[in-house]
Amino acid sequence: MSRHHINATINGDETDFLCETSQTLLDVLRDELQLTGTKEGCATGDCGACSVIVDGRLVCSCLVLGVEADGKSIETIEGMADGDALHPLQQKFIDHVALQCGICTPGLLMASQALLRENPDPTEEQIRYWLAGNLCRCTGYHKVVEAVQDAARELRSN
Repeated sequence: MSRHHINATINGDETDFLCETSQTLLDVLRDELQLTGTKEGCATGDCGACSVIVDGRLVCSCLVLGVEADGKSIETIEGMADGDALHPLQQKFIDHVALQCGICTPGLLMASQALLRENPDPTEEQIRYWLAGNLCRCTGYHKVVEAVQDAARELRSN
């Protein structure tokens, strides 16, 4: 198989990589670029664990081919914090104990970030609707919703 040269902006950094035509963006992120924060849960786009933001749009990276990343801007969980300073969403997930085993957490955080960019003052119903594509077996979602609401309040006040 031939490998394709891809140039993308990942977490604000210009990045070049080679990938096979059949490799998913998830596989490229984890295996080629060692950005292992993005998790594989189902590999069918049903669980949201692999959620990343591509050109401002939330996507399941298991459903996007790596070659489709050429020229795109990609945000992963690794780019959410600012150095050692956690993003307010990350801090609120910790404060509200909105995480357990950690498999779903990066996807939930990326989905929450995409939501708050689009709607900085979401209702509980809107948060639950937006996060419906992210499955978690541990938390029951209540603490996740509380964390997103709390982060939204903090982000609006800044």
